[in-house]
This record gives sequence, C-alpha cells and structure tokens, in this order.
Amino acid sequence: MIKLEHIFKWYTAGGTRNFILRDINLEVKEGEFISIMGPSGSGKSTLLHILGMLDEPDEGIYTFLDQSVFTLKEKQRSTLYKQYIGFVFQAYHLIDELTVYENIETPLIYQDIKSSERKAIVADMLDRFGIVGKKDLFPSQLSGGQQQLVGVARAIAVNPKLILADEPTGNLNTKQGEEIMDLFKKLNEEDGVTIIQVTHSEKNAGYGSRIVHLLDGRIDEIVNA
Repeated sequence: MIKLEHIFKWYTAGGTRNFILRDINLEVKEGEFISIMGPSGSGKSTLLHILGMLDEPDEGIYTFLDQSVFTLKEKQRSTLYKQYIGFVFQAYHLIDELTVYENIETPLIYQDIKSSERKAIVADMLDRFGIVGKKDLFPSQLSGGQQQLVGVARAIAVNPKLILADEPTGNLNTKQGEEIMDLFKKLNEEDGVTIIQVTHSEKNAGYGSRIVHLLDGRIDEIVNA
C-alpha cells in the first residue's frame, strides 16, 4: 500500500543542512497497524505529514496504492487524499467557524456524498462518540478532549482506507483514550483499515503490529509489537 524510498527532509540555516528525516525506507502493507515512536525532535510528525501528503520530502520517492505521490499534480494528490485518508491531528485542526456537526460533515461534502447519506453518517458518528449534545457547538466551546473526539469522528466518517493519527489520545482521559484505541483496533481488524499512529505511549504503541523507532531522523529499529 505504502512504500517510502530514501526519504530525506531538511531545512537550511546558515548554509548548513539540518536534517529532519534521513534516508527513511519503509513499506506498509494494506491492513497493517503501525506505531511510530521516538523522542521529541526525532521526525515523527514530519514523517506522518509526508505520509498524509501534507508535506513533501526534499528527496525520495513515496508510492501510495501504486501511484508515485509527488509526481502527481496537486489536484490528483488532493483527490487521492480525500478518497483514501483520514487524518487525526494532534492540534485538532477543526474549522473554528463551523459547528461540531459541520466539521464532521465537511469531508463527506468533499466526497460528493448525498445529503441524506451525510446526515445518517454524521448522526452515527455523534452517537458513537457520545457528542450528540455538542453538535451545534463551535470548537472554541469544547474542551480539548471533546475537540479530539470530534477530530477522530471526522477522520473515520469518510470510511478511509488509511488512518494517520498524531498522538490520537494525547488530550483524552484514560477511559476515552482506551475507547479510541479500541475503536482503531476494531477498524483495523474487522474493516481492514490500515492505521499508522505517532505515539509516546508504550501502551498505545502495543496496539500496533509493528513499532517503528525513530532517532535523529533515522529509523533506528523496527520491532514486532
């Protein structure tokens, strides 16, 4: 499903290249559950953003579903993202001007799903995450944990083939965090959704089948969970 070959990412300061990612090579098969771990500054979120087509490497090849991502035109890449990927951001990335209901509905509109079907999907998400009573509120009226639940609901509403999650339980209490991880596990095992998560939590990492350890922008080791 995914193949990264010799991925480098750097920024230049004072004429010197400072590497964020160095020579990343990774294959992910459809239906895998991968956890990415590493200390702060090891390149975890940058790698996830490249996988999510939100950032480009300075060198290297990214193949997604047999398509070379960074040779595609912007519109083709955007279509690929909208059709197959759900992204759970650490900083939520909810749209401030839209209600909870509208935030969850937005990616469904991008997919041209008809109104009646959108209503049913959003209602199911609101119910599943216990946020029916919050549907008319704006992000600023929610706690961090509630915003994260809306972010997860929005990501899975589109029934993606791939979920990318950046610290998906970071702002949730223990019970909510376990519920989200159990949901990811269910989506992975029962629906065959491929999941790649960045996490600091050993417990959350253990939900995956493989753990990729990053250190100083390199893959230090890959172990079976």
